[in-house]
Amino acid sequence: MALIEEMDKSGNWLFRWRSFLPLVLYAAAALVIVLESDRDMPLFDPAWAAVCLGVSMLGQAIRVITIGYTPKGTSGRNTKEGQVAEVLNTKGIYSTVRHPLYLGNFFMWMGIILYVGNWWFALVCALLFWLYYERIMFAEEYFLRGKFGQVYLDWSSRTPAFWPSIGNWQSAGWHFSVRNVLKREYSGFFAVFLSFALLDAMKNVIHTGYSGWISLLHPFWMWGLAGAALVFILLRTLKKGTGLLNEREREYV
Repeated sequence: MALIEEMDKSGNWLFRWRSFLPLVLYAAAALVIVLESDRDMPLFDPAWAAVCLGVSMLGQAIRVITIGYTPKGTSGRNTKEGQVAEVLNTKGIYSTVRHPLYLGNFFMWMGIILYVGNWWFALVCALLFWLYYERIMFAEEYFLRGKFGQVYLDWSSRTPAFWPSIGNWQSAGWHFSVRNVLKREYSGFFAVFLSFALLDAMKNVIHTGYSGWISLLHPFWMWGLAGAALVFILLRTLKKGTGLLNEREREYV
């Protein structure tokens, strides 16, 4: 198999199994906390917690902008079965960067990884993130180049792959869809707070031992997780039990 086909195949395979990446990160973070954490450091620093949460919320905001302005059937939406694109999306945030959803994912995970409190772990994870998603991005671009030809080449020649060029911004030409954002992003929003809460619980158990479930979490993360859980339950109920979050002309497959 030629290298280009091998990279395309491996990229599609990694895309299908990307949901298992968090499990690997949780296991690695737990190991780092056990082996490398400074036992004299404060277990909870409100300023550092706010910085890390802010990094993750930056990633969430990038995803919200992308999803809110991306219509049905464009290159901004793929599925576990493979690549899907009826139209090449080159406007809105896609006029500044070719892979905004993965950029959003990077910041969402980097905030969580930074909260572990170990710089070499954060650097290694950033490198692994790039190596992992580079194959996925290659597979997507291989598909788009084959389908859209010169139109794709012209767009890619002026649009960075990962780090945005804000000066290239062009209006999306669509209204912002709050419903599509609420329909698709509640799981990721909840996962961010759940991940921070799990790391906080790990740190507390390793440093002070288990002394009851109430002592596992700092109130900052306890209330944050509770609020995110309520949002998750509400929006999932609306998505599964009603049609309130559907927009027929903008609905994602």
